[in-house]
Amino acid sequence: MKKTIIVVPTFNEIGNIFVIYEKIFKAVENLNLLIVDDNSPDGTGIAADELAKKDNRVFVIHREKKLGLGSAYIQGMKYSVDNGFDFVVAMDADLSHDPANLPRMIEMMKDSDLVIGSRYVKDGGMVNWGAGRFFISRLANFVCKIILLIKQEDCSGGYKCYSAELLKKIGLEKIFSFGYSFQVEILYRALRLNAKVIEIPIVFVNRHEGESKLSVRELFQFGWTVCKLRWLAWFNRV
Repeated sequence: MKKTIIVVPTFNEIGNIFVIYEKIFKAVENLNLLIVDDNSPDGTGIAADELAKKDNRVFVIHREKKLGLGSAYIQGMKYSVDNGFDFVVAMDADLSHDPANLPRMIEMMKDSDLVIGSRYVKDGGMVNWGAGRFFISRLANFVCKIILLIKQEDCSGGYKCYSAELLKKIGLEKIFSFGYSFQVEILYRALRLNAKVIEIPIVFVNRHEGESKLSVRELFQFGWTVCKLRWLAWFNRV
């Protein structure tokens, strides 16, 4: 069987960490979970260590401080590739990504390099989103389609399953964006390599506990990332 690992970055997710653990292994028993914690002051890292002590399927990386969502995923992906996993799933810790979708995502990897859990294909959607956040998300995807010529419907979603071989080809050390815009950059780099990418519908539910980490700074970084990727593509450097 192919070895699969779920990479879950955390920062102040004490209200969700035990729930996401239960839901992941209820959906699929035969996989592993890697929690990448950014020194959460609420004790999330300590809770993650408790899970790892009682369950040998759980691993934990502790980082010194909050370094950004993208950098957490990159570190987790490097760990996964270096330790011989075949498939790497990126998932948020706040229960916005339903682990019940994991079996289908992993199954679809038989014929794909990357499977995207998409909010914007048929039968996908969002729950408990305000009009402002919906507008920002749709605008971000529109920008990606126009500037980067991405055909996928959900360019910025974070629920994805990658093959380790694709991650090796991309070269994680090349990625320059460390916030939410990481999602667009890694997708764009995959597409530039002619990776086989498919989308399956998911329903994104606004966070269960805690506060959203999205900020104005992240939005500016998103715009900068898209423009830089387009510039690099003109010179065939991405």
